[in-house]
Amino acid sequence: MLGENEVHADVAVSNLTTAQKFYESTLGLKEIKQRDNEIYYRSGTGQIKIYQSQFAGTNQATYASWTVDDVAGTVDALKSKGMKFEHYDIPGVTREGDVHVMGSIRAAWFKDPDGNIFCLSNE
Repeated sequence: MLGENEVHADVAVSNLTTAQKFYESTLGLKEIKQRDNEIYYRSGTGQIKIYQSQFAGTNQATYASWTVDDVAGTVDALKSKGMKFEHYDIPGVTREGDVHVMGSIRAAWFKDPDGNIFCLSNE
C-alpha cells in the first residue's frame, strides 16, 4: 500500500536556529520550505523535516541513513567541517578510522547538535 510513496524523516531538535545551521552548513542540505516551527530539506528524492520539540535527542538509535558511494571520502569531507564520528563496538565488525567495516558494507555514524544519530553507508 505505501510502497509507491516517498518517505521522509522527521527529526526533533531543541533549537531550530542551531539545527538549521548544522543541517545547512555542515550537511549541505538545501531548505525547500518552512512552516511554523518546521524546516524541510531535500535530500536526494526524499526529505528531512526538522521541528522544535522537548523530546529532541531522546532516540538512542539511528534516525536516518544516507547511502553514499564513498563512505570514507564523505567522512573526510564532513570532518573538515568539524564533524565528529561515533565508534561502536559491534561483534565481528572492524574499523578503518571512523568507518565500520562489515564485509562489503562500510558505515559511519554521527550525531547532530541534539544527539540524534545518523549513518552514512555504502548500502
